[in-house]
Amino acid sequence: MEEGGSAHTSLLVKDDTSSHGEDSQSLLEQHQGPQLKSRGPDWRAPVIILVLECLESMAFNGIGTNLVVYIRSVLHGGIASSASTVSLWYGTSFFVPILGATIADTYLGNYKTVLISLIMYLLHEPSGSPVKNIFQVIVASFRNMGLEVPEDGSLRMRLLDKAAIISDQSLANGSCQGSWRLCTVTQVEELKVLIRLLPIWVTGILFGAAISQMHTTFIQQGTVMNTKIGSLSIPPASLYSFEVICVTLWVLLVNKVIVPATRTCFANGAELTQLQRIGIGRFLMIFAMAIAAFLEMKRLESVQVGEPLSIVWQLPQYIVIAGAECFAVITQFEFFHGQAPDSMKSMLTAFALLTTALGNYSSSAIITLVAGVTRVWHNPGWIPDDLNQGHLDYYYWCLTALSLANFFIYIYFASKYKLKKVVIN
Repeated sequence: MEEGGSAHTSLLVKDDTSSHGEDSQSLLEQHQGPQLKSRGPDWRAPVIILVLECLESMAFNGIGTNLVVYIRSVLHGGIASSASTVSLWYGTSFFVPILGATIADTYLGNYKTVLISLIMYLLHEPSGSPVKNIFQVIVASFRNMGLEVPEDGSLRMRLLDKAAIISDQSLANGSCQGSWRLCTVTQVEELKVLIRLLPIWVTGILFGAAISQMHTTFIQQGTVMNTKIGSLSIPPASLYSFEVICVTLWVLLVNKVIVPATRTCFANGAELTQLQRIGIGRFLMIFAMAIAAFLEMKRLESVQVGEPLSIVWQLPQYIVIAGAECFAVITQFEFFHGQAPDSMKSMLTAFALLTTALGNYSSSAIITLVAGVTRVWHNPGWIPDDLNQGHLDYYYWCLTALSLANFFIYIYFASKYKLKKVVIN
């Protein structure tokens, strides 16, 4: 176990200045010389970053929100095919950060990765490939399948504990050498954390598929509504900007009203946990899809009488979906970053984005499947090129049912999840 022990030692090395008393502090002051006069905070770096983020968001969202209209009107794509294409585009956009996170954790570190790709900035040095560590534990556990796990081992996923066990025979003949046969306890526990996070992470995929409707079917729904308010014409894609404003208002509402209210409700003054907030977001998504379905029903009825509904009636579904984003998406980043092992924080934070990527891919698959299958049942199907001849409301009701099932699955696994204890120095 000396090899594993050395691995533990390297992980436990700390800064010398943090482990000594007043003598070390005084010695440090002697080396540093006279203290410089403290200046006020320098806001230049944050301002530059904010400006760059604003410009990047302007370009990304400017293209994304108008892409479905461009494909439909300029490239003459169908309703279903244009929505599917935009979902694939969004999915790929959110999938790319996984590559940057892997490079940051494994090779360059976050600072150098930011300089090269401007993808992310998190403070810690690379500590080997996390993906390689995962496969090492899996391979080692199967190689040590015949060994018995000590009684003091973890009760859950005991098979993985075998990756950190060495038999007397292996120790005698030296066959335990190599990280693919013997892993550290830290590696094993990190993989267990990932496995426990997996069910919660998976529920984020369908949640992302529902969110992607803002960039696809919501806009297509708006194009067949009355976009005139007096003499003012409202582009359907512009309602996404309204949703962004609503997210900001929801954040203020949560921090200033909902959180203080929960403190008074709980006897110990506790706040909503991260898992509870994510659950609220999953719950709100059910209502967002139901509102969109109900609106489409009323829109089809209004078309029959020759009085198309105003696009203003789309605002409620954008407001509710903004609340779902506020509770679930923002908290999801905090949750995965806090629960991730130290060597995988960048990767798991990017995995939170991966749910959005896979959600968009899932949305593309769902809408393609629904359009194809329902076209076989009856022509022209639920999502034809002319939405006035289809039943987009049925599609939204399907998403409502899927979101409801997704919510109950999340509740089950979240109630079973054991939070990682975070120590704040």
